[in-house]
Amino acid sequence: MTVDVSRGGLLVTLAIFGVIIYELRTVLDFVGVKLPLIPYMIAVFALAGVLLWIITLKGGWQTDDERTDPT
Repeated sequence: MTVDVSRGGLLVTLAIFGVIIYELRTVLDFVGVKLPLIPYMIAVFALAGVLLWIITLKGGWQTDDERTDPT
């Protein structure tokens, strides 16, 4: 089974998710809840690693070269 998602789409999704979480951290800092930056960065990189691992387990990236010719 292959995952039909582009690498660019995954990277954009991770970037958007990272910005949303960072803004949530900023709002919590404004409210008075201080959160350190290092655990946030570790969590974002861990999420990216887990997603890449899952995609690799599911069969990797689907590219045009790997598709079978219909003829």
